[in-house]
Amino acid sequence: MNTGAPPVEPSPTASTTPEPETATEPTAPQGPRATPVHTADSEDGTLPSAEPNIPRAEGEVTIEPVTVRLIDPPPDPAAADAAPVAEKSNPEPMDGAAATTDSTDEPTPHTSPWVSASPAGERVAFCFNLAKLAGQGEDADPILRGARDVGLVAVFDGMGGAGGTTYPTTDGPRTGAYLASRAVRDVVERRMLDLFPAEDDPPGSAIAEKLHDSIEQALRARLVSLQTPPSMLRSKLLRALPTTMALAAVHRHASVDGSWECDLLWAGDSRIYLLRPRSGLAQLTTDDIRDQGDAMTNLRQDSVISNAISADTAFVVNHRRLQLRTPFLIIAATDGCFGYLPSPMHFEWLLLSTLQTALDPESWSAQLQARITAVSGDDSSMAVLGIGSDHQGFQSLLTERTTDLETRWVMPLEQLDGQVSDLERQLDQLRRRQAQQTTELWTAYRADYERYLAAGAPETSAS
Repeated sequence: MNTGAPPVEPSPTASTTPEPETATEPTAPQGPRATPVHTADSEDGTLPSAEPNIPRAEGEVTIEPVTVRLIDPPPDPAAADAAPVAEKSNPEPMDGAAATTDSTDEPTPHTSPWVSASPAGERVAFCFNLAKLAGQGEDADPILRGARDVGLVAVFDGMGGAGGTTYPTTDGPRTGAYLASRAVRDVVERRMLDLFPAEDDPPGSAIAEKLHDSIEQALRARLVSLQTPPSMLRSKLLRALPTTMALAAVHRHASVDGSWECDLLWAGDSRIYLLRPRSGLAQLTTDDIRDQGDAMTNLRQDSVISNAISADTAFVVNHRRLQLRTPFLIIAATDGCFGYLPSPMHFEWLLLSTLQTALDPESWSAQLQARITAVSGDDSSMAVLGIGSDHQGFQSLLTERTTDLETRWVMPLEQLDGQVSDLERQLDQLRRRQAQQTTELWTAYRADYERYLAAGAPETSAS
């Protein structure tokens, strides 16, 4: 099922000289509620990659650790007893005096930043959800939200293997994976619009904790509502309502022109990418898998997911915070979008080659969907949010990168692939010729070889 793209108003092409960016890198977890422990500066001004062999983006690096929370700590009764009781906002008048209203004492109305329209010509936005089987896709529709000073993209991939249990619903039988991705999507969108951005700018770990708790509560309630008896089958690979999540929430810095802050929240192997004019594509989230490898290794081996959201298993909501400079594109994608391509370079090529030939964001989305459908063996969903230019502006900004990517990385691999394909065709022809000639030679040889067998059954002597 496809999700329509928000309209993008035309504007002059953005500057072709992108600004540098800064980013944060996770450290080893320090406990159930990790807090920032250090700051690191990049000597060469590059963005630390989420995996060992991924090219780095531009910018100075500031580090915030990954948030690791398996379960909520038990409530502290002493702390609850010591908590002060909130005063009434409108106390009763004393001595029978008539109540008066002072307009200066009333709180200032709060306007959500999500309702402010984006400036014309500064956004590119679209998303889609492709199901391999119509009506049975286990990816939820992506989240795509944009406003003047904030933006949100997220994808959710229900885990069909671990969540293959089928539950009866009013819409018919549904797998746990199908139900999980949609339940988590709904609570995440609702909570993120409420939590982000926070007025007091809490550490990203606080948002991760609150989101974790809301997801956990919603999934447990959903599992109870399904009214299913406990399963007698026990396996470490089976989970109740399992799904991945990859989310990026961006917020403009009011005091610094062109500067945005990006909070990444994820669990599982769905990914968030950053696409920049000079440095190209960078993976921002680390796959939660048992056998850790770089992005190329992960394409060639199918590893078990080590951390995923579910109703009956402890899970972690990872967090990382980046400082970005416009223009940039944030891409959220499930593994059906990138997991069936020959290399990580081919995923960037998929994005850039379709961008360069698309007339507008809707056309870009349609071309991506067609290309992904042709190669993917899984449900696929993606959300794209570009900030700092319009569609034509990003085409211009990324033209040089597209050419460089094609000549340095994609074409050498394509040429080798072509040579391998030619040799495989030749080998296939030789094998067919071998089989045919073997049959022909055997036919000519067979007459003499079977001359005694053709005379009938052999004579037997009496015992």
